[in-house]
Amino acid sequence: MTLKDRLLAQKLYLILASLFITSLVVSNLIFQKFFYWYPFDIELFDSKLFEISVGILPYPITFLITDLISEIYGKKKANQVVFVGVFASFFSLLIVYTANNVSATSWSPVNDALFDKVFGNTILAVFASMMAYLFAQFVDIQIYHFWKKLTHGKYLWLRNNFSTFFSQFIDTSCVLILLCSFGEISWSKFYGLLLSGFIFKLLIALLDTPFLYLGVYLFKKRFKLKKYEELSLD
Repeated sequence: MTLKDRLLAQKLYLILASLFITSLVVSNLIFQKFFYWYPFDIELFDSKLFEISVGILPYPITFLITDLISEIYGKKKANQVVFVGVFASFFSLLIVYTANNVSATSWSPVNDALFDKVFGNTILAVFASMMAYLFAQFVDIQIYHFWKKLTHGKYLWLRNNFSTFFSQFIDTSCVLILLCSFGEISWSKFYGLLLSGFIFKLLIALLDTPFLYLGVYLFKKRFKLKKYEELSLD
């Protein structure tokens, strides 16, 4: 690979890593707002489908990015992005904790009570989310490469969806178990939120498959990669 290609590959990796980290951090800051989307008039365990947190919206993007990095840059680089993303989330948590403990002025547009209401539960939520997410992402990467090796680089849709389906279920269930255990969400909402969140993520995972194919195609065409070949940044 020429120096020009290597620099371009590194730049694209940094862009993907930046998108991943931004999506991950933002999802943990906005999670307390819930919204509804009712394409079907269905109730699951006394909860409408779909009533879900806005924090779930950026999550599928992170799995798409790690699958793309796994496919193009390899397992090691995908794991590195996950580690950096978790570090960034904990660092943002420290900033929020510090800001929450600094007294607001009398003229501040956002007073202490309002700030605490929005961000006060972020510490517990981010901790619960990070533990579940860390586990789910590593499971996703392991399954992705298992299928990639088993199929000799064929059937991209298979490893993309199979890895995401399983890891998204782990992520959704673990987060809800932790939040319900700590009293942040009522156990009566557990099954409804679990199914709504999981089904929503499945739909997004299916919709993002063409984008993964497009991304892989563009990378392989630009860097002239063979079917099972990966870019090396070392």
